[in-house]
Amino acid sequence: MFTVTIGNDKYQFESGVRLEKLTKHYEGTFYAAKVNNRLRELSFVISTNSTVEFLDYSFYDSTRIYATSMRYLICMAFDRIYPNMQIKFSNSISMGIYGRPVEGSLSPEMVHRVIREMHEIIREDLPIVRKNASLAEMKKIYGAKNYIDKVKTLEYRKERVNVYECDGYLNYMYGYMVPSTKYLNEFELFYYSPGFLVRYPRIEEKGQIPEFSDSPSFLKVLSKAEQWAINCNADMIYKMNHLIEQNKSVQFVNMCETKHNNQLCELGDIISRDIESIRLIAIAGPSSSGKTTFSRRLEIELMTRGVKPLMISIDNYYLTPDQAPIDEFGEPDLEHVNALDLDLFNQNITDLINGDAVQLPLFDFKDKIRRFTDKIKINRKTPIIIEGIHALNDLLTEFIPSSQKFKIYISPFSQINIDYNNPINLTDLRLLRRIVRDLQFRNTSAEKTLAMWPSVRRGEYKWIYPFIESANYIYNSELTYELCVLKRYALNALKQIPYDSEYFIHANRLIKFLKYFKEINPYLVPCNSLLREFIGHSVFEH
Repeated sequence: MFTVTIGNDKYQFESGVRLEKLTKHYEGTFYAAKVNNRLRELSFVISTNSTVEFLDYSFYDSTRIYATSMRYLICMAFDRIYPNMQIKFSNSISMGIYGRPVEGSLSPEMVHRVIREMHEIIREDLPIVRKNASLAEMKKIYGAKNYIDKVKTLEYRKERVNVYECDGYLNYMYGYMVPSTKYLNEFELFYYSPGFLVRYPRIEEKGQIPEFSDSPSFLKVLSKAEQWAINCNADMIYKMNHLIEQNKSVQFVNMCETKHNNQLCELGDIISRDIESIRLIAIAGPSSSGKTTFSRRLEIELMTRGVKPLMISIDNYYLTPDQAPIDEFGEPDLEHVNALDLDLFNQNITDLINGDAVQLPLFDFKDKIRRFTDKIKINRKTPIIIEGIHALNDLLTEFIPSSQKFKIYISPFSQINIDYNNPINLTDLRLLRRIVRDLQFRNTSAEKTLAMWPSVRRGEYKWIYPFIESANYIYNSELTYELCVLKRYALNALKQIPYDSEYFIHANRLIKFLKYFKEINPYLVPCNSLLREFIGHSVFEH
């Protein structure tokens, strides 16, 4: 006899009970559960005293499980109709999953056929069963289908691997799955040349499918990032590992750093050619994109062209917490654009551009008071550089004509896959950067960083992503080799999170992910690299 506790309810059983069966006692749609603080699929069978919490779409784990299962469903539908067509998934576009054939072309009619097949599979309510198989067995199965990417990836696994089977179809998506196909009935899939885009319910939209917003600039950057990764033979983790095993780490690191240098050079050319018109350079991007180092390096790039910019920190324009807007939890919303003194900022920037002398604010975050600099004056060929979460928001710079503004959006756009069906999550890359940086420079544990992350993400969706397409230039701050360097720092930080922490599940998932990468010695990272902003010893630290 054992007891299962769910909230205030207690159930007793004499034999094992499947989690999915227990969900029948509760209203709502659930996709997974926490069992004794471990993430479990609904197919998991409980046989000991357990505390259970069912997870609906108000949990990030549910969103991730749904997305993983959706990729599986799409691959299964393609396998049924076009068995010789392998699908490559890329990172999120318009809060959806982008996919395209590895070889060959796709037409709207082909996509419609796949959609019909997906609905049929869902209608049949087919069980998705996790099995444990030997490496030899899976290599044989994948090899027969010519899935070389999966065969190569298996070289970095132990003797046995998990695989999911559904009506004879076998695949593994490196994540937990829903128990059957009926759970995947909410999605929108359409042709998006040269591939397709599938969108599904998101936690950010309270369990609804987000409204589609086309992002041509975003897609262009992702396409360039993918081609870059292919060119340097690092579009798959196993390929990067091969480079390291072949003692090509120095070459690999410097190729990636050269990509950053080339982008900076391109930016320098664009801005210097129009320096008579550009008076304000605005830089924004989500957390841990490398904005600080990028701003410093852009300043130096412009100086080599005789342009000497003035850097102004938006942080100095924060109002005191009691003056900030209140969020939905009744707390000061310091990420809101109105948490800044917009009138003072606009007036200062306008006066500087007009050639007037200005005293700029210096906000003391310790004492929560504002001080001022001596008077500053600039000439017509001195552009002002601002950097921060709201830099692309025209509310911040509404007094400045659009013709005088040059907007830069910065973020890491990695196009690295585990295999064709499984892309690396861009959000995980930024989160790992932040975990490492917070521990190095802010004495903040990985547990505290994980606790803050949902709030950070909410701010990004509200205040950054809507302005991407307004940018004049999108800077890809990804360094393809970086996870091979971040690994040692992040693993040490994540392993400190105790088993009973509510963030253990998240940490454990990241630990498993990092283990796929071979390490690169941080000694090889240049002192002015953007990566140094996170691992330390940057020439810009002082």
